[in-house]
Amino acid sequence: MNGILEASIPRYVRVTGTLNNRFVEFEFSIGDPELCVELVMQFEQFREFCKQHKAVELTAEQCAWLDYERLKWQFGQAGVSE
Repeated sequence: MNGILEASIPRYVRVTGTLNNRFVEFEFSIGDPELCVELVMQFEQFREFCKQHKAVELTAEQCAWLDYERLKWQFGQAGVSE
């Protein structure tokens, strides 16, 4: 990918917890919040990571939608609604 296209792809973080008041547990995604990696970093490293990648935190509404989508995979058949 060229730098211009790569920079235009949105990046997201979703904080999922903390460990020992020292670490942030979070999900990081590029382009699609449904496809993510789980990471753990110290607070300052997390802030720098978000700044470097220009990542924005998912809103409460986006998190709720993501949880709902994941539940469909966990308890039902993919692509089947209600």
